[in-house]
Amino acid sequence: MSDNVVKQIAAEDLRHMNNQEGLVLQGCGGPPQEWVDGINNLLTEAGILLDGSTFHTENVTVFQHDDRTCLLFPFKDVKLDVDKLAMWRLQTHGQFGGTWLSDYVPNRLGGFIQTPPLQKPKMELVGHDSNIFSIMGRASFLLQMAGMNAENKEMVDRVTSCKDYDKALNIISEYVDTELSTPSIEPKKSQKKKGKSAYER
Repeated sequence: MSDNVVKQIAAEDLRHMNNQEGLVLQGCGGPPQEWVDGINNLLTEAGILLDGSTFHTENVTVFQHDDRTCLLFPFKDVKLDVDKLAMWRLQTHGQFGGTWLSDYVPNRLGGFIQTPPLQKPKMELVGHDSNIFSIMGRASFLLQMAGMNAENKEMVDRVTSCKDYDKALNIISEYVDTELSTPSIEPKKSQKKKGKSAYER
């Protein structure tokens, strides 16, 4: 038995897990760790957990809903025979009340809460020196501060592999809002009426 403790969360927390999937078991009275060990044994014997894979205690969570104790077994980092698990869930539904996280949240909790897309940070190119790595460093800092770590890594990879200064500036301007960032359709129309492109110097 693991020495780790099964983490307690609020049922509302599940509504923020829209990019995850897992198995929710309902009516899990008693010590949560005994459930984790028991489910791992059952699913291993049934050939559902593969290659020695198990649900780790630190990943499983327990929550309360409708006066019942429930456990969430997330599928991340676990090797499963999903077809066998689906059959097992149906066969044991009367015993464990098993359901998928993607079914439980819409049917019991009112649906997932969609996280709004992160807004690109603004950065002026005017005033920076012509060193592309200095400009990229500033953009990288702003992206990290905005919590856009994946976008930051992608930008850095693209800029460092680009050998053209102007193209590198345009790449940076895809990730942070600069003077070179693509304007909306409406401003383009108004610029055209004036007979001068926004990119003419």
